[in-house]
Order: sequence, then C-alpha cells, then structure tokens
Amino acid sequence: MNAKEFLDTNILVYAFDLSAGPKRVIAINLIERLSRERTGCASVQVLQEFYVTMTKKLSMPPEDAARQIERLGHWNIHRPGVADVLTACKTHREYPVSFWDAMVVQSASRLGCRILWSEDLSDGGKWHSVTVLNPFAQAST
Repeated sequence: MNAKEFLDTNILVYAFDLSAGPKRVIAINLIERLSRERTGCASVQVLQEFYVTMTKKLSMPPEDAARQIERLGHWNIHRPGVADVLTACKTHREYPVSFWDAMVVQSASRLGCRILWSEDLSDGGKWHSVTVLNPFAQAST
C-alpha cells in the first residue's frame, strides 16, 4: 500500500497556471500520480486557498474552480477542528513558520501523510512524522 501524500496549495495552483512552464508539468504529473494511486491528500484550508487564488489571481471562472475542488474532494481531505488550530498555534509560536503553513503541516500529520509536497516550506524539513519535499527542487538544479 502506498503512503499518503499531502499537497500544499501552491502545487495545485501551478497545475492550472498556464504561465508556470516546467512547474506546471511537474505539478500535473504529481497530481495525476496521486489521483491514480489514491494517495492524494489535502485539507479544507488548501481547497479554500486554491479557490481564492484561482479566481482572484489567475481569473479562473468561479464555477471552474468549484469543479476542480469537487474533483479534489474525492481525495483524503482533512477538516481541522479546534485542537488542530491550537496545535498550529503552538507550532507557529515555537518555530519559524507562518500560522497557515503550521495548519498545513498539522493537516498532513493528522491524515497520516509521510510526505508534504510544498514549495513554501524547506525542502527536506521534518515536521512530526511528515517530510516536506519540494517537487521543483530537482528541476531547478
């Protein structure tokens, strides 16, 4: 059985950003693999951020963004509770990470993901049992 893998918002956005060049191809391939293997994970926060970014910054029609969220809704989706928010608050206070990134890490951890794909957090960083990987790090070297 394949391990669960969590996608941060930026990876999802790159898959739909026609100006993202090689990052778009990498993001699409990653999303397709996670969908095929049924190991893809996200959170309500990631879906919300995706919607806002796509409709405001990339001018995707709201109904198209909603359709993509519906497709992603078949993945494992974490719905944070108060305990998750408090844990993210603690992480934010104790480590040099934004509150929103701490929430992403908490969601990945709560879903039992071993990998968190993100461009925003340090490649190779460990948070709880989650390892952050930047899918674009290899392409840029």
